[in-house]
Amino acid sequence: MHEPVKKSIQMKSHLVCLSVPSWWCQREGCRARGGGRMECSWKTVLLLVCASLGVQYTAIRTLRDSLSGPCRGAYRCRSRHHGDSRWTALCDDSWMPIEFPQKHILLFSTTRSGSSFTGQLLNQHPGIFYVFEPLYHVQQAFTNSSSRLRRTLDRRALLGAYRDLLLNLYTCELHFMENYIHPEPQDHITSSLFRRSSSHALCSPPVCLEGVDAADQPDESWCPKKCGALNLTLASMSCLSRGHVAIKTVRIPEVGDLRTLTEDPRLDLKIIHLVRDPRAILASRIMAFSEQFRAWKIWNVTGRQPRYVDLSQITSTCKDMAASVETGLQRLAWLRGRYLLVRYEDLALSPETRATEIYRFVGLEMEDRVRMWIGRNTNSNVSNPSEWNYKYSTTRDSRVTAESWRLRLSFDIVRTIQNLCNDTLALLGYRQVHSAAELRNLSHSLVEHRTFQPIT
Repeated sequence: MHEPVKKSIQMKSHLVCLSVPSWWCQREGCRARGGGRMECSWKTVLLLVCASLGVQYTAIRTLRDSLSGPCRGAYRCRSRHHGDSRWTALCDDSWMPIEFPQKHILLFSTTRSGSSFTGQLLNQHPGIFYVFEPLYHVQQAFTNSSSRLRRTLDRRALLGAYRDLLLNLYTCELHFMENYIHPEPQDHITSSLFRRSSSHALCSPPVCLEGVDAADQPDESWCPKKCGALNLTLASMSCLSRGHVAIKTVRIPEVGDLRTLTEDPRLDLKIIHLVRDPRAILASRIMAFSEQFRAWKIWNVTGRQPRYVDLSQITSTCKDMAASVETGLQRLAWLRGRYLLVRYEDLALSPETRATEIYRFVGLEMEDRVRMWIGRNTNSNVSNPSEWNYKYSTTRDSRVTAESWRLRLSFDIVRTIQNLCNDTLALLGYRQVHSAAELRNLSHSLVEHRTFQPIT
């Protein structure tokens, strides 16, 4: 090193060492001076300067990235994209971030419990940014990893990844999903988001300039055809402009796994726990996932239980459901005012009444467009009954479907589930049957009258 530079560093060395612990300076070769000061070698000082510059650079990058969205600020938006008429149209006051804190909603359920239907009740509100099953991508990323890696991944690791993604989505950092989407998005653009069409926010301005009113969207295939690939930066901008962010998931086992999110000061999270009769859940899974539940289907048709039938496909569901309900109803401090238990059967029989209760719980008024959607999608006069057979369809005669499983499952299977899930059925108010005739008698409901009030 040139002598003048070396001397300059040495002259200032004692000033630099004043800002670090003395034990560190001693370890790195500093010398004691009068008055308790430490003087470091020029190599040590150079190391400290480089470390300081690195910290500052990281902080600047973090700040820049936090403002990377095109409309995080009006000045940035208009200066960066001033020559693009598309951005000029989007970066007006109507798409600026809201000034008040956002609210966060988690629709928490299990597969084939009516969660797609319930999620669409939230999706109809213009003030809600709704995302359908984003944790699907995390699950796929873990499942598609090497067998050696899968063996090392335990339940906590997967849950940790789930919670990290939820937190980033609730704070409108949709770019975080790129860590899990395959193929990897290019320039924050992807055509591989799972069931994008289930979210009106992702199929309407500013995300899609071809968007139409939610009530006028013909079907799920319309969105990718008209809107093209999804721009995650525009999606983040849309998210920031809405007062509520709602996410549906069936991939988190128990409500207790959500405690860290409810206690996170960055979130104002409310959990809607949707449950359904386990017997109805199994009947729906047999229809929707015939290959995965093939043994159950054979049992249901032949009346003979295959030796290889996997009883855990329903017992694990009952166990997780009961554990979550018991946690939710214990009046725990971290769930107070944040947990609402909803039975799908109650929602199906009185959709507008129950939907109003859900909206009241999340702090929103149920608008007329939501009531219109309920009317179109829950009565027997729907225009296209064939849609009922679509795996994720939300169009059905809800009053008929509430207990229609009783006409599809054999009494032998029902009796087995009742024995395996006895405690869960009793906890949630589902009556048991003791004969095939009682099972088929739809004039006698198996749903007891229960009232589940939010825990305050």
